[in-house]
Amino acid sequence: MNRLWYKLDGHEVMPATVQEAEASLNDVAARTVGDTTIEGVRVSTVFLGLDHNHSGEGPPVLFETMVFAEGNRELDGLQRRCCTWAHAEAQHAIMVNYVRQMKEAGLA
Repeated sequence: MNRLWYKLDGHEVMPATVQEAEASLNDVAARTVGDTTIEGVRVSTVFLGLDHNHSGEGPPVLFETMVFAEGNRELDGLQRRCCTWAHAEAQHAIMVNYVRQMKEAGLA
């Protein structure tokens, strides 16, 4: 399988060399789509720089939303990946809403 590297130009994804991608990843603020903490549970959505589409079919999968909730089995490690900045923004909002609902219901 041929994995490809990417960088961001604003919110647009561009093919890149490994060196360009690594340099792009050093700018954490530029690659962070969202970072929200709710009662100690962190939801983070970032640009990955490396295509995580392991099937090789379809567009590159370059963004990841991850939940960090140490000691909380219901939430810790929840993860979703997607292809575009716009989808990553929506995915982040959905995960934040999910965490809030779980907290309000006393399930997390």
